[in-house]
Amino acid sequence: MQAVRNAGTVFLRSWARPPTTGVVADAPARTIHTSLQQLQEPAAAKKVEEEAAAPSRSSFSIYPPVLGQESSLRWAGKKFEEIPIAHIKASYNNTQIQVVSATNQPLAHASCGTEGFRNAKKGTGIAAQTTGIAAAAKATGKGVTHIRVVVKGLGPGRLSAIKGLTMGGLEVISITDNTPIPHNGCRPRKARRL
Repeated sequence: MQAVRNAGTVFLRSWARPPTTGVVADAPARTIHTSLQQLQEPAAAKKVEEEAAAPSRSSFSIYPPVLGQESSLRWAGKKFEEIPIAHIKASYNNTQIQVVSATNQPLAHASCGTEGFRNAKKGTGIAAQTTGIAAAAKATGKGVTHIRVVVKGLGPGRLSAIKGLTMGGLEVISITDNTPIPHNGCRPRKARRL
């Protein structure tokens, strides 16, 4: 039994460490590798510092500009602030979409009720998607191609309405959630008995 155990440990040791040709040949390679790595790290850090110090020709940034600073991003020749806004109000019973210009002039309006859905069917995702397609069709008729989206509410039509806007031919630039959240404000209703 002891011989079997010894043979097993020898096998495990040989499996855990691959055989080396010689300790002397292995040591210099490690030192050369580490010194090469140490030489490369300061050179790479110096190169990164030079790139950061020199201003790039295209000042492209995925982050919004700081207040008072111009952004170079344009959509169909318009700045971000000039793009129309689609306000989506997604309640549990209905979904309403209103497209307004950057100066708050109404361009298009649609809701699940105006699209022919009645009663409980107004609060579904399919109704919200149909409403989004209808609102997009009305907005594209007035020359809107790109849009910003502001969503308010927790209804089932939140994402479906955005999907409908894209299916209707509008390109969504940004999505903002504007759902009101109480910081322990009004007392809620009593619990519903089922």
